[in-house]
Amino acid sequence: IWQDYLDHAEAIRLTPENKEIYARRKETVERGFGDAKEKCGMRWTTLRGKEKMSMQAMLTFAALNLKRLACWTWESPEPA
Repeated sequence: IWQDYLDHAEAIRLTPENKEIYARRKETVERGFGDAKEKCGMRWTTLRGKEKMSMQAMLTFAALNLKRLACWTWESPEPA
């Protein structure tokens, strides 16, 4: 029943333009989650409950966003 939709989505995904977009995704979107898992302890947790885990995730990603903002702010200007 859904196969037509799946085939259509797959055809769109395999166009050259979308292949390029998906290739860039691993450098931007997926990297943030990978850093959170490996460097910030998001692979496992000692917390119990959705609310506590949600708070930990929000604080972790807020810290990662602040780190990213600091890196953008403190980048040295390119030579003229």
